[in-house]
Amino acid sequence: MTLTLQLAANTLLIGGVYVLFAMGLTLIFGVMKIINFAHGVFFSTAALVVSVMSHAVGRAYGLPSGAVFAVSLLVAVVTVLVLGGAMYWFGFQRFLRDLIGSFILSVGMLLLLQGLLLTLFTGATRTTPPLVEGAIHRFGIVLDLQRLVVCAAALGATACLYAFLKQSKLGRALRAVAEDQEAAALQGINYRNVSLLGFLIGSLLAGLAGGLIAPLTAVTPAVGDAYLVKAFIIIIVGGLGSIPGAILGGFAVAAIESIVGFFYDLSTASILMFALVIAVLLVRPQGLLGHASR
Repeated sequence: MTLTLQLAANTLLIGGVYVLFAMGLTLIFGVMKIINFAHGVFFSTAALVVSVMSHAVGRAYGLPSGAVFAVSLLVAVVTVLVLGGAMYWFGFQRFLRDLIGSFILSVGMLLLLQGLLLTLFTGATRTTPPLVEGAIHRFGIVLDLQRLVVCAAALGATACLYAFLKQSKLGRALRAVAEDQEAAALQGINYRNVSLLGFLIGSLLAGLAGGLIAPLTAVTPAVGDAYLVKAFIIIIVGGLGSIPGAILGGFAVAAIESIVGFFYDLSTASILMFALVIAVLLVRPQGLLGHASR
């Protein structure tokens, strides 16, 4: 029972950031019908900015670690939003609902931005000062306090986004465009404005996920690549464009990584993830919670 609780806790702690990152990718696809391969660069940019800013702010002002991280995360998210807005205005707005054109553009942007990150930050591995230190021991399980804080922040952001999409006028407009662009336009919804909003929110989620993960991992300009692969697995399993599907897929991938990684190794867990993708594509190509297009 103790082992089961520990593995369940590990799944929750890992899955929070996976869900947050994948939700940004699936939201962009749902609204704009494009797949942004440069999404991982937003993640990497935020992680790098948090890593650099944490050391700089901490040395300059001597603030508590929590305040240093909050300031660094804010700067990282703003940086990603500016980058996302520029990418949309000068690129993606010309390829809305164009899978081929957006694919070529996003791959090109991925290569360009990765080159810029390597030039600005070099390929050196960076560390980030811990957000908090210590662990909680309850019911025979050990919860790393830093991972718990990051998970709580990620789940809180996920809950806020879900409430925004369900309750707010802009959220309903996003859902309407994702469901049927033509019908939404007939109701007076400006598709380009809503697409910009969806892209910025998706970029924000990627930046938030990257910033939150920075204290937990070694940071490089390519740190977002592995998370991007997992995000694609998540949205394929859960269903392209489905927010509940991204949540389900995120925790499914985290469960595989936690359980199989514990009993075997992470390589076996990765193989099982891709086997799950193949099984879902064979049985239900639209994903577990996705809708088949006609």
